[in-house]
Amino acid sequence: MPKVPKVKKQRTTVNGQRTMRLDYLLKGLSILEQHGKVNLEIKGLTNDSRAVKKGYLFIAVRGSDQDGHRYLDQAVQRGAHALVVEGAERVFKDVTVVRVPDTRVALSELAARFYNYPAKDMNLIGITGTNGKTTTSYVLESILKEADSNVGVIGSISYRFKGKSFKASLTTPESTYLMRVISEMRDAGVTDLIVEVSSHSLDQGRTRGLNWSRAIFTNFSRDHLDYHSTMEEYFEAKQKLFYSLGEDKERDQVKAVINMDDPKGRILEKKTKASVVSYGLGDNCLFRATDIETRQRGLRFRLVTPAGDMPITSSLLGQVNVYNILGAAATAFSLNIDLKIISRGIRRLESIPGRLQRVKNRRGLSLLVDYAHSPDALEKVLQTLRQLTKGKLITVFGCGGDRDKGKRPDMGRVAGKYSDLVIITSDNPRGEEPSEIVDDIELGIKKSELKRIDLSHLFKERGYEIILDRRKAIQGAINMAKKEDIVLIAGKGHEDYQIIGNEKRHFDDVEEAALAASS
Repeated sequence: MPKVPKVKKQRTTVNGQRTMRLDYLLKGLSILEQHGKVNLEIKGLTNDSRAVKKGYLFIAVRGSDQDGHRYLDQAVQRGAHALVVEGAERVFKDVTVVRVPDTRVALSELAARFYNYPAKDMNLIGITGTNGKTTTSYVLESILKEADSNVGVIGSISYRFKGKSFKASLTTPESTYLMRVISEMRDAGVTDLIVEVSSHSLDQGRTRGLNWSRAIFTNFSRDHLDYHSTMEEYFEAKQKLFYSLGEDKERDQVKAVINMDDPKGRILEKKTKASVVSYGLGDNCLFRATDIETRQRGLRFRLVTPAGDMPITSSLLGQVNVYNILGAAATAFSLNIDLKIISRGIRRLESIPGRLQRVKNRRGLSLLVDYAHSPDALEKVLQTLRQLTKGKLITVFGCGGDRDKGKRPDMGRVAGKYSDLVIITSDNPRGEEPSEIVDDIELGIKKSELKRIDLSHLFKERGYEIILDRRKAIQGAINMAKKEDIVLIAGKGHEDYQIIGNEKRHFDDVEEAALAASS
């Protein structure tokens, strides 16, 4: 991590507008070539040409779908005073052009500098892993609030602090927006910031310039192979969070909180420079759970810590959430929070949007909505519900289009293994035909030996059906359900939309389930 410079004297505010001199902003950047004035006042920076305003610095980033170098003219027309590029054949009149080896790296470094390294005085906590990031963040947020901390969260559901909440567009936003949000949190007095750190953001360097004090590893399994290509590349991206720990702080000030029951956790333990705080169910873990009781109303267990044991009660469901609670508790304890406060913080959290979220309904049915959209996540959720189901377990799910196709048969196989009835439906098909996505899922569900059945009458044997219309699929599942059954609607969780082609339509699984159960 770069050493944090003192930049207060280099920034001015005009009519509430943050500005910084370009020459100061460029300090420390690897510059290959430079044309034009640098004694300019920069009023903002962005890599989106549509967001450029007069006096802005535009950074042309090459992405998987778009190349910012194609939009230099548009940025200049909208008022950009300077451009940062990797290559440009044109010279623009009265516009400064700076050429660098990697504009993606430059974007992160410039954003951190422009906003004066906003997280430098916070307890900055990063959470990464395939599953469990959001739940862990909610549990830790609840504990920190119980400890009277001024806490902020940047996650896949929302960015929130001081009673404000903004819907998230990405789990970890682009560098410029990320630093701006953190800057607003700093100005509001946030002392502890929890960030869900996606593999995409680590691979693209969006979090460069952040000085982490804690990093949590939840688990690792198949996901995002449409982006990373291989599991090795995917894990390499995850590791970057732990490589960066301890670069600008003393070792004992930085902690890596690692799930040691996951084989990848043991690899991270060896590679990180930070002091390791281990958690899991194994006897070798510093923080572990014993005497676990899982019930439909929640769970109980005994939290074993270096400072003694503490009984834990939570309304969250299943052993999968024991791990999420352990990760949050171990992190809180490493921040010197008392065990009694940790216990109260866990107990006060009632639910999490789209994470085994109960849907209230007049019929008294057990309806749950969950974000599980990978084979491992779906399997863990279904294992949990299988243990709690007195009647039949009914699962409604699909897979997203234009994403990792290889996981579709695996998800079908998992759904068929644990469910009594599976209704395969559409998720976010995007540019693919929903029927083709379902065909991939069906290849896997057939391996579970489930047979396709007709839902026009009450089903008496285990089986599956295909209903492409997600609304009708949810209605069909709920119409089949009795009070002793459990209905799981998986894949979209907190999302309140469906992406069909290029159109984003309102669709909320919780709303649809509640409506179906009321009719």
